[in-house]
Amino acid sequence: MTTPWLEELTEAAGARVVTDPDVLAAHARDHAPFVAAGRAACLVRATGVEDVVGAMTVAQRHRVPVVTRGAGSGLAGGANAIDGCIVLDVAGMDRILSIDPATRTAVVEPGVINGDLDSAAGVHGLTYAPDPASRAYSTIGGNIATNAGGACCLKYGVTGDHVAALAVVLADGTRIRTGTVAAKDVAGLDLTSLLVGSEGTLGVIVEATLRLLPRAHPPATLAAFFATTEDAGRAVVAMQTEAALSLVELMDQATLTAVEAHARMQLDTAAGALVIAQADTPTAAADIDRCAEVCTAHGATDVVATGDADEGEQLLAARRLALPALEQLGTTLLDDVGVPTPALPKLLTAITDIAEQHGVVIGTFGHAGDGNMHPTIVFDATDEGAVAAAQAAFAAIVRTAVALGGTVSGEHGVGTLKRSLLTELTGTAELALMHRIKAAFDPCGILNPGKGY
Repeated sequence: MTTPWLEELTEAAGARVVTDPDVLAAHARDHAPFVAAGRAACLVRATGVEDVVGAMTVAQRHRVPVVTRGAGSGLAGGANAIDGCIVLDVAGMDRILSIDPATRTAVVEPGVINGDLDSAAGVHGLTYAPDPASRAYSTIGGNIATNAGGACCLKYGVTGDHVAALAVVLADGTRIRTGTVAAKDVAGLDLTSLLVGSEGTLGVIVEATLRLLPRAHPPATLAAFFATTEDAGRAVVAMQTEAALSLVELMDQATLTAVEAHARMQLDTAAGALVIAQADTPTAAADIDRCAEVCTAHGATDVVATGDADEGEQLLAARRLALPALEQLGTTLLDDVGVPTPALPKLLTAITDIAEQHGVVIGTFGHAGDGNMHPTIVFDATDEGAVAAAQAAFAAIVRTAVALGGTVSGEHGVGTLKRSLLTELTGTAELALMHRIKAAFDPCGILNPGKGY
C-alpha cells in the first residue's frame, strides 16, 4: 500500500521513483562500517533539476526526510538511508555543461565523476586538482558535500578551494545560486563555503562551477624508507622547509607488509615506514634531490629519487593499494584524522601506542604532508571482543588528534560514524549555532537528519 505522498511523488516523477526492495537495499548505505542504515520508502533517480525540485516540494509538504546520494563512495555514513525516507539519487545528473579556458572554470552537474572532469579539462591544457583516492568513481556532488581531500591537497588545497559557485535546491524546493566566477567576491555572507562540507544537511547541489588550473610540470618523485614512523614523520616536517612539494604520503610497516603480500612489489617490509614525495615545479628535480638529502639526514635507510613521471607513478601505486591490501587481512575500520604537520611525529607515536594498548593491528597511511592520516584498524568482526577493541582504538586515535590541535575528520566527513565524537572538537555553543544555521536552511529538518552535527 502506498502513502498519499508517495502517490503524489510518483505522479510527478513517474518511472524515476523506485520502490523495489532490492534496489532500495542496494542504495541504503555508503562504505562506512558500524553505522546504521534504515529502510527508505523510495528512491528517486533524478535526471534534472526539476526532479530534485519536485521531490523536495513533496517531501517538505509531507515532512518526509530526504537523503541525497551520489556514487555512495563515502566513508562516514553520510549517505545512509533513514527509515521512511526518500533517497534522492543525483548520480544520473552527470553532464559537464561547459569548460571555459578563459576563466579556467567548468560548470558541471553533481553526478560528474571527479576523474572524468579532470580528463575533460586536460583537453584544454587544464586540470581539476582535487584528487581523492576515489576520483575514478566518486562524484563532484559528493566531493563538495564532504569537502573531499586527496594526496595533492598539500599544494592545491581541498575541494572547497576550487568551488566558485553553486546552484542548490533548498528543502522546500526553492532554487538558489551562490558565488561567482569573479576572482574576488566579498558581497554578503559566503554561502558557498557554508554549503561545501555540509554533508547534504543544508541543500541539494544541482550544479557546480569549479575552478581549473593549468596542467602542472611532470613531477619528480622520491621514495624513502625509515626504521621508525617517528623518523619518517620528522623527515616529512623537515622536507617542507626545503621545497614546495605537491604531495607527501606515508605508509607504516603494517601497511607495507600488507601491500607487499597483496601485490608483490618488492617493498622493504623490514622498514618501519615508507615516505613518498613529489614536486611538480619547474625545479622539481632539484627540489626532490634536496628532500632526499633531508631524508638521509633524518635516518632514512634507503632513498630512491627519479625525474621520470612513469617511475614516479609506479612508486605511488604502492600507496594507492594501502587500503585494498589491508582489507585482505580482515574487517577494517578506517579512521581519518588531521593534525598540524609539526605534530605528525607525535600522532604516529601515539597510534603505535594505541595499537599496543588495545591489542589491535593498525595499518597507518595517509597524506603526511598536510597531517591528514588514515590509521586503519584490522580486526575480526565475528569476535565481540575484537570489535570492542577496534572501536575503542578508533575513538582513542580521534581524541589524540584533537589533543594535538587537530580534527576528528580531515576529509571523509562526520556523517554518523563520528557524530558522537564531534563534541571532542566542538563546544556546545558552536554546535547550537550549527543547529540554528541548519534551521534557517531547513526549518522542518528533513534534509539528511541525524548526520554531521
